[in-house]
Amino acid sequence: MISVFKPTWMVSSVYSIAPEQLKKQGIKAVFTDLDNTLIAWNNPDGTPELWEWMNALKQAGIPLIVISNNSYKRVKHAVAPLDLPFTSRALKPLGFGIKRAMHRINLTEDEIVMVGDQLITDVVAANRAHVRSILVKPLIESDAWNTRPNRFFEIFIKKQLAHKYPTLRWQEGLND
Repeated sequence: MISVFKPTWMVSSVYSIAPEQLKKQGIKAVFTDLDNTLIAWNNPDGTPELWEWMNALKQAGIPLIVISNNSYKRVKHAVAPLDLPFTSRALKPLGFGIKRAMHRINLTEDEIVMVGDQLITDVVAANRAHVRSILVKPLIESDAWNTRPNRFFEIFIKKQLAHKYPTLRWQEGLND
């Protein structure tokens, strides 16, 4: 049961995921959660590091697609300055949103990675969709009100993961 929460990798920051490392893993597209993964939930403008990372992915020919549980209106507004495609109402932790986006870009499960800051939604959805996942630390310490219960339960889940998978550790990149 605990294996459904196990990420493929745990990387400190989304911005530390180098396109070269993704390509070595056969990854051709990055799906990412929105709030507290790509942008801070309370800062929709993003950071210079975000723009640098998005440009590096673009230069490497790796599309970046937002997969969010938020409404179409909310996600469209949030990603408009970033000019990113997205899937809203993804129904994470179910894998439907990931599968929908994967079919839209005509790639296979082995060619996709899902990046997110939550075990209960992002990692479980990736595992249910049979794609690899990267758990990242949240961009900021505070969360929107609807995320706080997940953070509480994640404390216990992380302890169980550490017990069952002692080699699962935070890394600075995919190849650490």
